[in-house]
Amino acid sequence: MKVLHLDTNHPLLIDQFAALGFENHEDYTSSKEEIENKIHEYDGVVIRSRFTIDQQFLDKATNLKFIGRVGAGLENIDSKYAKQKDIFLASAPEGNRNAVGEHTLGMLLALMNKLTKANREVKKGKWDREGNRGDELDGKTVGIIGYGNMGKAFAKKLNGFEVEVICYDIIGGVGDENARQVGIMEFQQKSDVVSLHVPQTESTIGMINSEFIDGFHKPFWLLNTARGKCVVTKDLVQGLKSGKISGAGLDVLEYEKKSFENMFIQKPKAFKYLRKAKNVLLTPHVAGWTKQSKEKLAQTIVDKVKERFC
Repeated sequence: MKVLHLDTNHPLLIDQFAALGFENHEDYTSSKEEIENKIHEYDGVVIRSRFTIDQQFLDKATNLKFIGRVGAGLENIDSKYAKQKDIFLASAPEGNRNAVGEHTLGMLLALMNKLTKANREVKKGKWDREGNRGDELDGKTVGIIGYGNMGKAFAKKLNGFEVEVICYDIIGGVGDENARQVGIMEFQQKSDVVSLHVPQTESTIGMINSEFIDGFHKPFWLLNTARGKCVVTKDLVQGLKSGKISGAGLDVLEYEKKSFENMFIQKPKAFKYLRKAKNVLLTPHVAGWTKQSKEKLAQTIVDKVKERFC
């Protein structure tokens, strides 16, 4: 099989494909149009988020047998059309779920204990103990929206805390020993912390909006290490201003480019508020971006392709 690698990844991916007898080609610079002109030569494609693999691309990929997406989501691929063309889709949520779970927990503890605010102030010579009094996680109810690979990984990290963990998912029967599945009414009634772990789909885009936020019975901490477009930023800002949201940890932003690789050009008013807010923690889409996950993501793709074709 001839495989075209469109993004750089851990070298084991190419090495192990070669050991399987695959012919690896790398092209990290050509335009999408240039790739489309030669994609018919390849049996497989490996990509992170460089560009969207849409219907036009797939129509030109007449010999394509698999797409390896070195990451968790498939929103940059027309999955439905690819399946119609009998193209195997291999994503790797198993590869970075632990990293996402750790990052989410880290964000939550940093927010509740005002670590970034305190650090910034002390470095400027300000010693304000009372202003940096924290809030303990123990005794809280942590609500997880989306209980798949990422949601389960975060729930597992919470085992050492004296918390109640509940989850809400459109699929029934996903709860386990780490989280009890509940309906949306109980979820909004009990949650002190809300952590988002859903894929980007038509039903999840904009799901965290003013109506959803207002449905909660008490103020809550919001964490988003999933996809930025699932949260309506202006509604989040309003929730922060009103006190409905105690604070937010955002690894992803509504305004991100589809490639996830570069920051957006325009700076909307809502984002300017997030930048200045002391109860908001921002990171550049790196929750699943560890040294270890880089290797595990690549290995997961190799294993899935090997199982299917070898």
